[in-house]
Formats: sequence, C-alpha cells, structure tokens
Amino acid sequence: MRWPLITVLFAAGCSQDANHLGNPLMLPVSGVSTVIGNAAYEKRRGEVELVVKSNYEAIKTDIRAGGGPILTKAMDAAGIPERDRPARIIQLQSDMGLYQTTPGALVTALMVYGG
Repeated sequence: MRWPLITVLFAAGCSQDANHLGNPLMLPVSGVSTVIGNAAYEKRRGEVELVVKSNYEAIKTDIRAGGGPILTKAMDAAGIPERDRPARIIQLQSDMGLYQTTPGALVTALMVYGG
C-alpha cells in the first residue's frame, strides 16, 4: 500500500509544472549558482560603495550638475547601462534629499538601477 504513495510523491517531485521548490534534483546546482550570484553582487556593491563613500561630496556635485566623472565611475561600477543613465540621473536629482546625508542610500539606488 505504501509503494503507490511513494511513487506518486517521487513523480510529483519531477513534474514540469511550476512549484516553489523546483526540481529537487537541481537543488545542489541552484544552491551553487545562488552562492556565485551573491558573491558577484557583493563584489559589485563593494566597488560602488568604495566609489561613493570615497568621493561623496564630489558625486553629489556630479548628480546636481547632471553628470560628471565620479558619477560615471559609480554608474560603471553599478553596471547601469549607458542608454539608461540620463533617466537615472534625473531620478537621482529628484531624490537628492534622500542622499544628502546618507551615502548608503545612494549606493542602494545605484545598485537597484544597475544590471
């Protein structure tokens, strides 16, 4: 009587339908890819943070001016596509009050805009 139940459970685990766990045989692979993805994100965030915090007053000046070398360097580090940068600069300018005293908020915004 248990064999049909066990068979159904294993068959359900291998279905092609969407579920919250995915294919259980792929869990080790997805775990490794998550670790690699997180490491890449943290490396990129660290680079953005270094640029922003090392040049905080200059980057705020660049934002107010509509661009500049430090802002470009931060956007490069964040991976913001060049075609998106004019719109992102406008967004940064309109949210300048958020970044006036908090470099972490600016880092987070740049990371959100990045690819």
